[in-house]
Amino acid sequence: MEPGPPGGGRPHEPGPFLSGPRGADLAAPASSLSVVAAVLPAGGCGERMGVPTPKQFCPILERPLISYTLQALERVCWIKDIVVAVTGENIEAMKSIIQKYQHKRISVVEAGMTRHRSIFNGLKALAEEQPNLQLSKPEVVIIHDAVRPFVEEDVLLKVVTAAKEHGAAGAVRPLVSTVIGPSADGCLDHSLERARHRASEMPQAFLFDVIYKAYQQCSDYDLEFGTECLQLALKYCHTKAKLVEGSPDLWKVTYKRDLYAAESIIKERISQVICIVMDTKENKEHVGHLLEEVLKSELNHVKITPGTLCHAGKGLQQIILEQCYNFVCVNVMSSDFQETQKLLSLLEESNLSILYPVVVVSVHFFDFKLVPLSQKMENLMWIREFAKEVKKRNILLYGLLICYSQDEQKLQESLRQGTIIIAALIKERNSGLVGQLLVA
Repeated sequence: MEPGPPGGGRPHEPGPFLSGPRGADLAAPASSLSVVAAVLPAGGCGERMGVPTPKQFCPILERPLISYTLQALERVCWIKDIVVAVTGENIEAMKSIIQKYQHKRISVVEAGMTRHRSIFNGLKALAEEQPNLQLSKPEVVIIHDAVRPFVEEDVLLKVVTAAKEHGAAGAVRPLVSTVIGPSADGCLDHSLERARHRASEMPQAFLFDVIYKAYQQCSDYDLEFGTECLQLALKYCHTKAKLVEGSPDLWKVTYKRDLYAAESIIKERISQVICIVMDTKENKEHVGHLLEEVLKSELNHVKITPGTLCHAGKGLQQIILEQCYNFVCVNVMSSDFQETQKLLSLLEESNLSILYPVVVVSVHFFDFKLVPLSQKMENLMWIREFAKEVKKRNILLYGLLICYSQDEQKLQESLRQGTIIIAALIKERNSGLVGQLLVA
């Protein structure tokens, strides 16, 4: 991943959102593509979710769901234009989302009353010159749902490549349940052999002239009640779509419980790297380095990477550019908040927290035999004021006191407890605990 300028513009998205191969394997076929665009119908009202806000605008980690889908598409460099169709009442809200999260190559058009009409409006925006939109007619167009945020570049490439060869292509997945047909009286009439059928998913891709011609010939019944774009290409252009096996992550956020599932996936993906920032490099036996070793041992599924605040934070700039969203600032040499303040300043300048909340755990050690716990906590209570301020920038700051003991067994237990707390704070990203001073 090529780093962007430190402190300038929106950061690149984290790598885990693209689990397929990168580099030469994708670059070679992608470079052979002509102009590729994408259309996202996003005019639904979210009736099945049972919430007043349309599901595409429902927040996940305080960020609208549709923003994650746009992120997944715009990080694919060979997609030239992305057209989003939203209802007239949501156009300004959509433009605000694009501006706030610094999305690029996005154009907004008004959605129709149905899914097919929304897609048709997006296609017309690409086909016809419009004074307020600088779009060019593509050779291949991708159609994708605004509420499928986990689409990967390798799947997009497969359907686009197949569409160039066959005229149309779509991702499919094996059926989970058997499909049955009821009779008029509500009894079983017939069932389908599950192994012979597939569930149609998104993304789908088409030669633009094929799908645009199909929509131009659609009947009003198709536009009102149809949902399958591949069927339109077959019905009106006699183009048989190539079916491409999709990944399990292509599921659609449909019900309220799906929002929680999506949030869990996102949290898991941005919690895989922890940067340990320490104000000392000396004495590897120091308690700060012991904490680092315990973190590596207990969280063996997480990459633990060291950072330094020396030289105006230059040691951290590359880590930030590589998309680490979790920082443990270990205050070893000083008992105050100076090192954590330096880290917070660097994070605020970096714009890292535009897309995802950044977790900072400020760790302090104390020997309860020398300093009363109440006194130590009192000295660090002003962490709350810092936490309130940086929360406005989507940085979640927590405090952690770890009891230091000369007894090795007790010390190891305190470090393990601290590790458990750190892991929970990073995984859960609980804004309700921001500014709290926890004790291990």
